[in-house]
This record gives sequence, C-alpha cells and structure tokens, in this order.
Amino acid sequence: MGPVRVTAIASLTPLVELDTDPFLVDARSQYAMCARWAAEHGYVVARELLVRGLRPDHGMLWEGVRPGADLFVAPSLRVLERALSSVEEFTAQCARRGARVEVVGRAEPSYDAEMKACVHRRLSMPTAGYDGR
Repeated sequence: MGPVRVTAIASLTPLVELDTDPFLVDARSQYAMCARWAAEHGYVVARELLVRGLRPDHGMLWEGVRPGADLFVAPSLRVLERALSSVEEFTAQCARRGARVEVVGRAEPSYDAEMKACVHRRLSMPTAGYDGR
C-alpha cells in the first residue's frame, strides 16, 4: 500500500481579515502546525491545500486518495470550517473513502503588531510569482 500520505488543509482567508483573525490569514503558520503534528506521528506532509468554502466532493480533495493510506490534517476545527463548505459532509466523505481526518487542536499563536506586520509584508509583497510563503 505504501506510506501514509498526509494532506495539510489551510484556510484561504483574505488579508483584510489580518487584524481580526491573524491565524486564519497566516497559512504559513497553519501549515507549520500541521507539519509538526505529522512529524510527531512519523509522517511527512505530502500535499498542502489552501482553500475557502471548498465543497467536500471537490475532485482536488480526492485526487489519488488511497483507502487506508491517506490522512487529512488541519490545525483546528475552525480552520476546517473556513476551508470547507461542510465539515460534516467532508468527514462523511472521508469515512466512505477510507481516509482519516485529524485536527491538531493546539493553541494558536498569539499575534502582536510585529507578527501581523510580518504576515502582511509576506502576503502583500509585489514580487512577481511570490506566493506568500
């Protein structure tokens, strides 16, 4: 069957929401939290999805998913709720397709003005092709 393939799910949240909810805007920190969780469990993140309101049956989620060998991880339930149009339907799809869903559930980082400025700078950098990571 091969190794477990971990897909990290982060929320695509507009930069305008940085002051009110910096963690949801900071996909880099979301991915880092997922990568730490994966490493602690002996896995490596193989795919990263940055989505907002994605339908649970969208093909991008299920491309190449192997029953019993694929695992989706998100930093928190609220990230999943932002990333997917229905967490309940997604969980049901995972059960039907033999994929696990895990939520890291650790405390989110606290963002001070300097950290928010760093996220803002990273995401608004005018360099051609820069993806904010």
